[in-house]
Amino acid sequence: MTGFSHVDPSGTPRMVDVSAKPVTRRTAWAEGYVLMNPETRRRLQQEGSPKGPILQTAKIAAVHAAKKTADLIPLCHPLPLDQVEVAFAWDPEGLRIESRVTAEARTGVEMEALTAVAVACLTVYDMCKAVDAGIRIHGIRLLQKTGGGSGRVEYGSPRLLPAE
Repeated sequence: MTGFSHVDPSGTPRMVDVSAKPVTRRTAWAEGYVLMNPETRRRLQQEGSPKGPILQTAKIAAVHAAKKTADLIPLCHPLPLDQVEVAFAWDPEGLRIESRVTAEARTGVEMEALTAVAVACLTVYDMCKAVDAGIRIHGIRLLQKTGGGSGRVEYGSPRLLPAE
């Protein structure tokens, strides 16, 4: 294992210099879960959130968050994103959220995909907390990434958004 890329030899945080890297198509998939009791899930599926259209609001929040990742994570490069997709699936434990982010860039879009999922989960939590105080956010993780020097790297399989 090599040293941390965001720390210089003296231990000072730094933004990584990506100027020598080629621009390639970069894609990253991430997932996360909002766990809730079955009655809450049933109510949301049948009645919706007391605060409005939950999935549409979470999708808009996720796209906005992906575009603002560099504003939230201090050492991330600001990237011109080509596409941000967000998908949802209800399961017995709650809601699965998946994102896919694509850009033509010198660095990957993993942080943008993870940020999209995290903010979508937080949005669902915010919109549902009055109905279920025990809601939990769980399992936010990177599933896959493509492009750049490492090529395709898989940590899991996207189930809602097709892989390339």
